Amino acid sequence: MMHNWNLYGHDWAVEHLRRGILNARVRHAYLITGPESVGKTTLAQAFAMALQCQNPDVAARPCGECRACKLIRSGNHPDLITVQLDANTGALKIEEVRTVTSKIALKPFEGRYRIAILNDFERAQPRAQDALLKTLEEPPGAAILMVLASSTDAILPTIISRCQNIGLTLLPLNVVGNVLVEHFGADPAQASLLARLSGGRLGWAVRALQDPTLLEQRTQALDMLETLLTQNRAGRFAQAEELAKEKLALIALLELWQTFWRDLLLMTEDTALAPVNADRIDSLKRLAQGMTPQQALAALKATRDTLANLAYNVNVRLTLEVMLLDYPGLKR
Repeated sequence: MMHNWNLYGHDWAVEHLRRGILNARVRHAYLITGPESVGKTTLAQAFAMALQCQNPDVAARPCGECRACKLIRSGNHPDLITVQLDANTGALKIEEVRTVTSKIALKPFEGRYRIAILNDFERAQPRAQDALLKTLEEPPGAAILMVLASSTDAILPTIISRCQNIGLTLLPLNVVGNVLVEHFGADPAQASLLARLSGGRLGWAVRALQDPTLLEQRTQALDMLETLLTQNRAGRFAQAEELAKEKLALIALLELWQTFWRDLLLMTEDTALAPVNADRIDSLKRLAQGMTPQQALAALKATRDTLANLAYNVNVRLTLEVMLLDYPGLKR
């Protein structure tokens, strides 16, 4: 399907939103979910461009060339509102949501709509979600809210029910590889490696292609995890103290560790599925030999629970300590 949305592998979502525009059936609120770096923000931005695009041909929107498209792409459109996570905790606070809801209640300055994009809404505190709910119940006539989250697990059911739900999934690895070659100039071998490491997250693969330091950081993060599995309680607690100092970086780290534990769980159960972290196959095989599926599953669950808890005002160090005690291999 030909379009100017700059989104790959999610044509069904693009077509769904385009039909809404073409048929003048645009909803007041959308909930776009999916794993990190899978395309949620790209889709939301492209949809905003299509909604505000000045091209007289509705089917050609977004054109990418008009003033509205360029301003939205740069993040400077006067009718586009975005949220900022708390720099210290990584949470989306009620004050930030109240600012968004007050701004979106105003009439558009130059576009057709006032559009708010709320990224990482799974990190919204309960009171912040309540503040958004009031606007969803009585949305201003020219307001469109786009709520982006990794999943709906931490989102109020009343918010979910008031939004048009669009769930993006991980892309097939061959799609990621082809996009890297055809649209970003990667050579086939490099594209194949990055596709496997991405686990279907095109956004991560593109960033890794453009910034090789991401691969170095990934190697260091997985080396750290393997080292932790050989340490005693004191060693793990010392690492928890260090990791707790940078909460925003911690989220990305734990998301990576999730993929490693998933690989280990699959290997301990002797499945035929290929591991995401294929470049660590020797380490995965070695660790799987001394680990039960129950231990791998417990570690995966502990990591997921920690990620979910970080959205709240928790003691990060204590939360990490609890997680690391659930990891196998603890030396006495």
